[in-house]
Parts: sequence; C-alpha cells; structure tokens
Amino acid sequence: MNTGRTVFAQLLEHLPLRAFRACVARYHGDRKVRAFSCLDQFLTLAFAQLTGRESLRDVETALGALRPKLYHMGFRCGPVKRSTLADANETRDWRIYYDFAQVLIAEARTLYANDPLGPAPELATLWDTAVYALDVTTIRMCLTLCPWATFRPRRHGGAIKLHTLLDVRGNIPTVVHVTAGSLHETRVFDRLVWEPGAFYLLDRGYGVFARLHEITDAGAFFVTRAKRNMGRRRVASHPVPPEAKGGRTRGTSGVTSDTLVECSAHYTHADYPTPLRLVRYYEAAHDRYFVFMTNNMTLPALTIAALYERRWQVELFFRWIKQHLRLRAFYGTTENAVFTQVWSAIAVYVLVAVVRKRLQLPASLYTILQILSVTLAEKTPLPQLLTEFHGAVLDAESANQLSFFNL
Repeated sequence: MNTGRTVFAQLLEHLPLRAFRACVARYHGDRKVRAFSCLDQFLTLAFAQLTGRESLRDVETALGALRPKLYHMGFRCGPVKRSTLADANETRDWRIYYDFAQVLIAEARTLYANDPLGPAPELATLWDTAVYALDVTTIRMCLTLCPWATFRPRRHGGAIKLHTLLDVRGNIPTVVHVTAGSLHETRVFDRLVWEPGAFYLLDRGYGVFARLHEITDAGAFFVTRAKRNMGRRRVASHPVPPEAKGGRTRGTSGVTSDTLVECSAHYTHADYPTPLRLVRYYEAAHDRYFVFMTNNMTLPALTIAALYERRWQVELFFRWIKQHLRLRAFYGTTENAVFTQVWSAIAVYVLVAVVRKRLQLPASLYTILQILSVTLAEKTPLPQLLTEFHGAVLDAESANQLSFFNL
C-alpha cells in the first residue's frame, strides 16, 4: 500500500520540468529514443550523485535492488542497464544538462540574493553589492583513456579544469567553464562578462595586469593579492583609522598601511596605466602580512581585507564537490560523457541548495546530502526528515561526552 511519496520523488517536485523539456528539445535529445529518455538519464545520474555510486555497474546494482520502488521514485523506464546509461552519456549532447544547470543556478541566485556576505561587520555596508570569487580546480584524468584531456606537461597525465565564478551569497556557482587541463587560468577572462559595480575576488595567479584592466574598463572592481616582485612607485598614502590599525607590536590583526601606487615596470605600466591601491594587513592568528591590491579607492581598508577573506569560499566549494559528489571517478571516457557527468553533478548541488532555501531547512548542505544518501527510497516527508535529524545531531553534539584527547 502506497502511503506517501518517496524522498527522491519529493526532490523531483522542485525540478523545473518545463525548462528541462525545453533544453531537451533545443538539442533534440529525445530524437529516436524509445524508452530511456533524457529525463530518465538525468534522474539516474542524480541518483548516482546523491547515493555516491562509483561506477556504471554500481549504479545498475543499486537501482536493481530498489526495483519495486523505482516507479514511485520517478523512474518510468524500469531498471537501468549500465550499457544503456553508457550509450546515453556518450551520445546525448552534454549542453542539455549545461543549460538546465543554468536554469537552476538562476533560481538559486534569486533565493539567496538577500543572504549576508559573511559574519564580518565590515561587510554589512555591501548588502546590495554583488561579490564573486573566481578560481579554478583541476581534476586528474587518465590521458590514455581520455586523450582529449591534455595537461601541461604531458608527462603528468591528463586533467580537466573547472573554472568557477562563485556568488559568495549562498556559495552558488554562477559560471562554470569545463576545459582541458592545458588551458591557462587567465584565458577564462575571454568568456566572462564583467558586471559593473560588482566585486571580483581573485587569486594571485590571475594578476595579469592587462586582464585586470579589462575589469576596470568594465566598471567593476577586483581584489587580489599583490605579487612580491611587483614593481611599483608610491603615489600617495592614506591615513589608517585608529580602529583599523594593527601590527606585530600590539599582537592584534589590522591594517598597517594603505597606499596608492603606480606600476613602475615599462610593460606593466603600459598594461595598467592607472593607479592601484595596496592595503597591507597583518593577521595575528598566523603571524603573517598580506598585501591586497584593488582598483577600489573608496571602501575602508578593513572592508577590503574582509572581502578577500571571502575568497576562501570558492576553495571550500571545490573541496566540497570533490568530497561529496562523484567527480573523481567518471562513468565514461569521452568528452561528452565527462561533461555530462560534471554538469549533472553541478545541477544536483544547486538543486539541493534550492530545496534547502525553499523549505527553510536549518541543516547544512553536507548534512542534507548525507541524509539523502541513505533515505531516497523512504516515504518520510522531506521537511520532517531533515529537521528532526538536524535536531538530533545538535543534541548529540551538545551531550556531556569526554573528548578523546582528555582521556
């Protein structure tokens, strides 16, 4: 007797199926398909991501074990054979899932638009400002099986790169470009559209001055770390407010200097002829100095330092998807199969973020994924399942239990 919907079916309610069908029709994904449609393919890949399946055989075995429940979970095609899934991943255009991920990303950005940038009080003044973090991560591949995934140098094998522009509000990837590992990081600048008035937090490796000037020309702002060998000439110095000062003598974190500089090297000055701002910041926790470089001349120096600290969110995003999504073991070796799996994984990540915000769930994305991985076939209401489990975790963490290191 069916007394409710499965957890997996409840997740599917949050999928914009009309938009998905439009993406399929755009690339003729279901042409000459008799049983295993593109929706069935996406549901299978979503199930594999949520349950941590490592191979095609693993996916086939897991779905076969749930055969009596597949219909109620949303699978209208019945048990999925690994050969059927492999053929679909290799032949059906990966851009279907790319376009669908963009639809989910747009929905997630709308839901998280009013989230704060972070706990630092200096960021409160940027409540209506878009802030993005740009970085790249490398996923190693076997060059023999995937000769298209070239890397530099070739003796290190193959790889693909995920060039990601992360919206710091909600940690939503707004732009993701999947390329071969041989593409340099700064080449992704040619594919980005800079938003006027927005802040872009960049790693020091993106400090190519000609590229940085493109951001300035677009009316946007960047914050990055200055390279140690950067040739510069001081133009002016700004006074540091007493409340922002810090230094090794006091043992407190804070700004030690705020200067306006120009590039002194000939070619560097030609690439970036306008002045730049350097903020020197001391962090007492690690006893280190940081020199931040920006083209914004109005924000307080402490706000610049707090902004760059939010760049760490994109590093946490990369670590999170590599640990909790299936992006280390691929179900196929062709470029189309790999890109299909990458974009389905990103779509699943954003879908869970959308569900979390719509249902106002207190649990983190990590906790939600851990719960979903073992409860997809159950028929517990999703808000009840995630809320009660989150409360149980909090009670367990607050229990009076001795620490291992205190024994």
